[in-house]
Amino acid sequence: MPKQKLKDFLDSEGVKYVSIVHSPAFTAQEVAASAHIPGRILAKTVMVRIDGQLSMAVVPASFSVDFDLLQGALGADKVTLAHEEDFEDRFPDCELGAMPPFGNLYGMPVYVSRSLAENDEIAFNACSHRELLKMAYKDFVKLVDPKVITFSVHAD
Repeated sequence: MPKQKLKDFLDSEGVKYVSIVHSPAFTAQEVAASAHIPGRILAKTVMVRIDGQLSMAVVPASFSVDFDLLQGALGADKVTLAHEEDFEDRFPDCELGAMPPFGNLYGMPVYVSRSLAENDEIAFNACSHRELLKMAYKDFVKLVDPKVITFSVHAD
């Protein structure tokens, strides 16, 4: 889904958002700094396999996924980090690592960390390492219907 299709989807749903163009950045913390937004609202999409199913685990930029917490919260047998080759074909129009947290548009579940869900706004990569979209968190929930659980820890 190229960023224009993502924007068209948001527009078709009547969702208000802000586009933020920034210098190229690849880690979530670099993106937040480059775009001058708080890391607590920047969603980092981490691709995981939950009992073999490709899923999105979404945490704030300054947090990381605690795989044991995620596995326990879901009652899963096995949760692992997905390898790039597991998902690179699922997002053909996105730069690798710049997938927006809209698993519903890619046929996969989305799990959002409670620490991200506590914010009024959410920002995320718009299929590019040079652009973010920022919108109301409640609108994100309306469109994606993620499962909100506790599974992230503050990164050191």
